Amino acid sequence: MEYLINFTYDEIEIGQQSSLERTLTQRDILLFAGVSGDINPIHLDPEFAKSTFFGKVIAHGMWSGIFVSTILGTQLPGPGTIYLEQQFRFRRPVEIGDTLKVTLTVTEKEPEKKLIRFDSTIVNQNGVTVVTGHTLVIAPTEKLRVVKPILPKVTIDEG
Repeated sequence: MEYLINFTYDEIEIGQQSSLERTLTQRDILLFAGVSGDINPIHLDPEFAKSTFFGKVIAHGMWSGIFVSTILGTQLPGPGTIYLEQQFRFRRPVEIGDTLKVTLTVTEKEPEKKLIRFDSTIVNQNGVTVVTGHTLVIAPTEKLRVVKPILPKVTIDEG
């Protein structure tokens, strides 16, 4: 059995980091569009996308950003984290096949309210920064060890 184990406010240090990597697939774009309702043709229609500034299908910007939430809820601080604020700057498009490395770095701690501020940096496989941002959370004060949920298998019915 796998577990998610958090870091409490007191365990977290300025400069501490956590990262994950993900590769964008066409399936990811379809799933994100289906869940979010964002059916902008630049993400879904290759012919339309050819006529745009980017010249090809690109990922939804928030597909990259969602992995900040993944790190916060599962790694650092982990279970028990309360997400309060998020700011992103989308610097470059993400294309199918790009592998992103998402890294959060603790930049500030506010002891009164147990707040933690993070810088986030997302780079592609070429080391190019595609997204930067800042995050504010309330860190857990209790140590937690919870069973890692098993997600259901998701299929796509393209109609």
